[in-house]
Amino acid sequence: MRTATGFTLTWHTDPGHGWLGVPLELLRDLGIQNDITPFSYIGRGVAYLEEDDDAPKFLAAFRKQLPHLELKTPEVHTDAQHWIRRLQPYHVR
Repeated sequence: MRTATGFTLTWHTDPGHGWLGVPLELLRDLGIQNDITPFSYIGRGVAYLEEDDDAPKFLAAFRKQLPHLELKTPEVHTDAQHWIRRLQPYHVR
């Protein structure tokens, strides 16, 4: 979500893994939409970037290209299997 001073993007976690929800438009704006792996998921206009590889790629690109913008990443955890796991693997549209 875009805010007046930057973005708030949610970390979604379950007991086994985590994903950072990033709007597809923001990935395109940063020019990294082709760098995301199928270990991430896609749905609802959002890429859910897996925590070990794709989320760090995004965070590095965001900090390099948009250092003037604030980035907040609150976490939402579930003890159940996360609904993100039922989405389609990430692919470039």
